[in-house]
Amino acid sequence: MSGLFSLENAVALVTLTALEVVLGVDNIVFIVVITGRLPEAVRDRARRLGIFLAMFSRIVLLFGLSLVLGLGAPLFSVLGRAVSGRDLALLAGGLFLLGKATFEIHDKLEGPGRGAERAGAAFSLAGAVVQITILDLVFSLDSVITAVGMAQHLAVMVAAIVLAVAFMLVFSGPLSGFVHRHPTIQMLAFAFLILVGVFLVAEGLGKHIDRGYIYFAMAFSLFVEVLNLKVRARRAA
Repeated sequence: MSGLFSLENAVALVTLTALEVVLGVDNIVFIVVITGRLPEAVRDRARRLGIFLAMFSRIVLLFGLSLVLGLGAPLFSVLGRAVSGRDLALLAGGLFLLGKATFEIHDKLEGPGRGAERAGAAFSLAGAVVQITILDLVFSLDSVITAVGMAQHLAVMVAAIVLAVAFMLVFSGPLSGFVHRHPTIQMLAFAFLILVGVFLVAEGLGKHIDRGYIYFAMAFSLFVEVLNLKVRARRAA
């Protein structure tokens, strides 16, 4: 037990918590977009439940560490390239995000058709939770693999995930409100989902893209949009 409370583990905890927060950004964007279609009365509950599921899935995968690491083992080969379970999961998650974001953008720009209206009426808290749970599992893969590489003790990994989720719970509420108050920010969130979807598809196809490029593009786009909001607010005044 004394080895657990060491300077090395403390540094690992702080570093890993920060990384888990960064890795959770794309997950938060997805949760905000999904819960935005729900009635306002249940939106906050769905958002908190989605973030809790993100924490739960990461912890479950940590305890099933051998299963997660086994996903990297080749299952079959295509054109001379080995394909693993992790590749398939990332590819499926990326295609889902691309389709989801494309349909959401179409509805925002063109207006929902009759089929979309029926689908929207049937969209419920349970439907949102199912979608969030599926994507949580995909997003959790990189999070858990990062945790394994950063820390030696399982307790440190779990603590970092819990702290990161607590941070996201605190700031996801203001973020959600900000997104829903500004239609252009909603469109930017959909664009972020497309960006993340392309990243996941590329990873699933074996084309590695440094996450730093993705996060820089997201941060820069958000910075420009915030400047646009300030300009429009000044003109309206």
